[in-house]
Amino acid sequence: MTRVGIVVFPGSNCEYDAASAVSELGAEFEFVWHSTTTLAGLDALILPGGFAHGDYLRPGALARFSPVMDAVRSFAAAGGPVLGICNGFQVLTEAGLLPGALQKNRGLTFLCQPTTLVVASTKSVLTRGASVGQELVVPINHFSGSYTCDDATLATLHADDRIVLRYRDNPNGSRDDIAAVANEAGNVVGLMPHPERAMSTLLGSADGRVLLAGFIAVGARAHA
Repeated sequence: MTRVGIVVFPGSNCEYDAASAVSELGAEFEFVWHSTTTLAGLDALILPGGFAHGDYLRPGALARFSPVMDAVRSFAAAGGPVLGICNGFQVLTEAGLLPGALQKNRGLTFLCQPTTLVVASTKSVLTRGASVGQELVVPINHFSGSYTCDDATLATLHADDRIVLRYRDNPNGSRDDIAAVANEAGNVVGLMPHPERAMSTLLGSADGRVLLAGFIAVGARAHA
């Protein structure tokens, strides 16, 4: 069975949502405290949402120095699937595992609402089970979620097909409507929306299953 590590920083608050989603999809989970230095026995990693280290300085800026991040880098370098959700996305950019940065939303407004995403690439661990052009309704919940990067980085993202998801109706001012990006190998992905909160139509949408099921399937192949 796929074993997913969920990295917990002081201030994380979405780890139980991620654990519930992972369990619903038939995988096991293990909470990994930020002081951990080894990730042995894990097949995939999720950095969940929250306010790591209180978001002092800027979101993710302190979390990148946590001991666990060296292990996350090694895990990713070995091809392990890594997913950063919301604050986890911010941590991955600050740690240099993903390009670009997240800044305050357009209009300096906190956003908590459903949003429609358009799958831009299936060459990532998050979207291999989706189709290009597919629309998914997934909620957002952030204040510093506007993706930004320089022109050269944007050109590279386009050329390498590393823009994973876009907003259909850009809610936060993200450059090029970007909601999620991947590293060059496609095994590290960060997204601002919360797929772990879109697991049931009773709660508004089950579209998060499309993304997380594909992510866990990649971890299962690594386990095999």
